[in-house]
Amino acid sequence: MSSAAGTPSDCGGHRPWQSYHTAYTNAKAGMEGVDREKVQKVIYEMSKGSKYFENEQKKEAITKLKIEHLRAQCAKLTDNDISHFQKVAEKKILELEASRDLSKIWLHTDMDAFYAAVETLENPSLKGKPLAVGSMSMIATASYEARKFGVRAAMPGFIGCKLCPDLVFVRPNFGRYTHYSGLARKVFQRYDPNFFATSLDEAYLDITEVCSERGITGEEVASELRDAVHQETGLTCSAGVAPNRMIAKVCSDINKPNGQFILPNDRDAVTTFVSTLPIRKIGGIGKVTEQMLHQVLGISTCQEMLQKGAFLCALFSEGSTDFFLSVGLGLGGTETPEHRLRKSMSCERTFSATNDSHLLFEKLDNLAENLADDMQKECLKGRTLTLKLKTAAFEVRTRAATAQNYISSKEDILIYAKKLLKAEMPLSLRLMGLRMSHFSGEKDDSTSPTQKTLDRFFHSSDINSNTNGTNGASCIDVSGGHNDCNDATTKDECSIHDAEKDVSIDQQPSHEENSSVAEGASSVNYDNEAASSSWKVCVSTSRLKFDQRFCSQEKVTQTEKFDELGDLTSSKACASSSKPGQHFWVDGYICSLCGFELPPCFEEERQEHSDFHLAEMLQQEEAVDSTARLSKERLAERPCSTSTPTPKKKLKSSKEGKHIPIDSFFLKCNKNS
Repeated sequence: MSSAAGTPSDCGGHRPWQSYHTAYTNAKAGMEGVDREKVQKVIYEMSKGSKYFENEQKKEAITKLKIEHLRAQCAKLTDNDISHFQKVAEKKILELEASRDLSKIWLHTDMDAFYAAVETLENPSLKGKPLAVGSMSMIATASYEARKFGVRAAMPGFIGCKLCPDLVFVRPNFGRYTHYSGLARKVFQRYDPNFFATSLDEAYLDITEVCSERGITGEEVASELRDAVHQETGLTCSAGVAPNRMIAKVCSDINKPNGQFILPNDRDAVTTFVSTLPIRKIGGIGKVTEQMLHQVLGISTCQEMLQKGAFLCALFSEGSTDFFLSVGLGLGGTETPEHRLRKSMSCERTFSATNDSHLLFEKLDNLAENLADDMQKECLKGRTLTLKLKTAAFEVRTRAATAQNYISSKEDILIYAKKLLKAEMPLSLRLMGLRMSHFSGEKDDSTSPTQKTLDRFFHSSDINSNTNGTNGASCIDVSGGHNDCNDATTKDECSIHDAEKDVSIDQQPSHEENSSVAEGASSVNYDNEAASSSWKVCVSTSRLKFDQRFCSQEKVTQTEKFDELGDLTSSKACASSSKPGQHFWVDGYICSLCGFELPPCFEEERQEHSDFHLAEMLQQEEAVDSTARLSKERLAERPCSTSTPTPKKKLKSSKEGKHIPIDSFFLKCNKNS
């Protein structure tokens, strides 16, 4: 292959902390003068031997396998391949360049150390002290005084204390932060009524119209807005102004705190700006993606994305390649994103690891209350509740259940949340979260469609078969999708819920959403779906036919998410099983059934994972057998004739005679007697 692909050697040796890169070691605003090696060494020594350290080692092993896999693919590229992909890259670059829009002026504003600044404003005695908002378990925000020591957000408090012995801790107060965020947003609305916030302390504003109407520059708007925020809240913020949102966000971080950076709406200015910009500064490129690009292709800056365009096209998916090349050109979003209906709502809390069931259920109660309050504020009702758990070993599990009705109250949420948590006990947890999804079409819809259990379905079918006078069979497909029902199908039967999307906790408790992945700031996340069974039930007046169609445990191709970047590599990281229930390791480390990644060196974990899928398969087979037995029992209870059905007698027409009412019939009989 060409020498374009770089393979920097891994540092470490007698200094293992130099190769130990976690989310904590990445520089943030205010950490420019920090001794990075000292910080890395402290983090390494404090973490070594912990469950977190073991989890990081697993993720690091997986990342190395990904890098080796990409290097192997890169080595197979011939000169003809590279020439071909170079032409593809050049064509893409021309197409992307043609889409460049320099007509908009975007401003990104970011409050400075927001949580810490609010606490200092409320308690002036904290001013000038190294402050951390959070606990010994986790730091949510660190003041700029604390950042000078290497303390930052997402760092455990005990490591922060090691780096800065005088660190002062303050417990978070989210009600207070929401209040100050609301004050700042009132200011943003003056400049862009359609601004959109990405968090409590960040927002994007399209200031094109303001600049045009008032005849002022983006720099003047930024200064004016920052002054207005300070007057309204007493807090400072930083701002970045650029032709698109991606670059504006990068610009807002340059002169922090309480500063601004303006990038003119000029192509040369934009391309010059991004030419030396480190790729990690771009939103969507995290630790794993950075390592892959750097160690496989030697890419460190945005401009090098364009220089290695042929290799990007050869090794990565089309969507990822377009993103990388757009970054190299300095292109980003310029249109205001359309308002989308909320798909889900969630809340989660991190705490010290505990296996105290009473304490865990107490925290679950608090989460349910917070989620219910948030949903009721927006008049939302949902059906699918997902419980997120992070164990003391940093293993992340999600379990989901679907309610039969739309719910929003704390009491209703707890009914399902407690069932899900009880099924996992006993275990030691350090994080718990609840998410509600599948909201009703209208915000406060009183009509609540219900999902039938199989038993209720058969019961209603028996009644319908006795009362319905048609001979045609009506098919109810409970495998998901849109069901076409004929006249013989009742409305109640047609409303059977999509079993492929939701699983009723009462109907199939063993097939809940079951994903178990290691989570981290740069870990690979999966949206796992359990294999679905397709059952089609046909009901007729003469017989009840159960056509059992067990789909070959078809696995939905898993989608990998590399630091908020989906479908990164062009080769399928996860493959569907070629045979029902067949389990193997794709590329030597990816589970073919669920996409979970485990390097070969973790033999015990891989065996446990294989055993899990074996147990899951046996449960599915048992469920199918029990369903078949239920069908046979019901068929045996019903009269069934193998002879040709006797044709119905032709009813007399109204001309041949009149029907006698039942009352008149009995009166006539009495007279005759």
